[in-house]
Amino acid sequence: MSPRPIAVVTGGAGFIGSHMVDLLLDRGYAVRAIDNLVGGREANLAHRAGEPALAFAHRDVRALQPGDSLFAGARYVFHFAGIGDIVPSIDHPTEYMSANVLGTVHALEAARAAGVKKFVYAASSSCYGLATTPTREDHPIAPQYPYALSKYQGEQAVFHWRQVYKLPANAIRIFNAYGIRSRTTGAYGAVFGVFLRQKLAGKPFTVVGDGTQRRDFLYVTDVAEAFLAAAESSREGEIYNLGAGNPQSVNRLVELLGGTVTYIPKRPGEPDCTWADIGKITRELGWHPKLSFEEGVARIVARIDDWRDAPLWDPDSIAVATKTWFNMLTPAAGARKHG
Repeated sequence: MSPRPIAVVTGGAGFIGSHMVDLLLDRGYAVRAIDNLVGGREANLAHRAGEPALAFAHRDVRALQPGDSLFAGARYVFHFAGIGDIVPSIDHPTEYMSANVLGTVHALEAARAAGVKKFVYAASSSCYGLATTPTREDHPIAPQYPYALSKYQGEQAVFHWRQVYKLPANAIRIFNAYGIRSRTTGAYGAVFGVFLRQKLAGKPFTVVGDGTQRRDFLYVTDVAEAFLAAAESSREGEIYNLGAGNPQSVNRLVELLGGTVTYIPKRPGEPDCTWADIGKITRELGWHPKLSFEEGVARIVARIDDWRDAPLWDPDSIAVATKTWFNMLTPAAGARKHG
C-alpha cells in the first residue's frame, strides 16, 4: 500500500480548518494540523482523536521557519490560520497585520523550503469593499477596515511568492462561510454565533439595520470541497470567488431560526449585499455548492447546544463593542478627523 499523501492545514483546529482536516482524512490524506488555539479549539478535532493519519501541533504560524519538520514531504498546504473577527480589527490593526500578513509569509517560507506542490490561501471577499453584485474576481479592490486589508495583503504575499520563488499557489476569496464549529470567541462577530446564543437564552435577535441585507452564505463542507479542488487541480496562479451564488437575507435567517427581533443601527463600511459570481470556480474546477441554505441552517440548529458557552450579546454590549467602528468608519467622523 502506498503511503498517504501529506497535507498541512494551518488553523486546523478552527472553524473551516477543522472541516478541511475532516475532508482530507476522509479522502486518504495524512494531515498535519497547526493551530495556536487562540481562535481554534482542540474540541473541533476531538472526533478524529487517535487517528494515526492526523498529527496536531500547538503552534503559531508566525513561529514557523524554513525547514520546519511539519512541512517535510507535504504535497499541499491549506492556509487558514489568522484572525477572523472583523469588528475588533479597528481597535487592533497591528495584531491583524502580524497574524494575517506576517503569519502568511512564515507559512509561505516553510512551504517553499519543503517544495510543496500547491499552496492554497484562504482569502476574503472583504477585499472588494462595497462591491457591485454579483461580484467577479476582477472587481476593483477597496478594503474598508484593517481585517480586509490584512487578508488582501496576505493574498498579495502569496502571489508574490509565486512570482519570485515559483511556489505554485491559488487563492480562494471566501464570502460568508457558516456551519457547525463556527467561531464563538469573545469578540462580537459572525451573525450565526450571535443569533444562536440569543436563541438559547430566549433573547431577541439583534438584527443590524432592517434585516434586508443579504449575504452569500455557503456551508462549510462545501467550502472545504472547493479548497481541495483548488489544490488537486493542475491550475495555479488563480483567484476564485467562493459562495453559494444565492444570497440570503438576515430576515430569512431569522425566519428559519424562529424568534423575536431587536433592530440595531447599521454599521458603516458594510455592504447591503454580498454575492459571489461563482462562474469561474464552477467552470475551471468543476465545483458546485451541494447544501441548500435551509439544509445548512437545520444542521446547525440540530447542534445548537454547541453555542451555549458563546458570549451573549444585547444592543448595549454591541454598542460598546462597535463604538470605535462607528467613530472611525462613519464618513462625517472621518472628515472631521482629517479635515
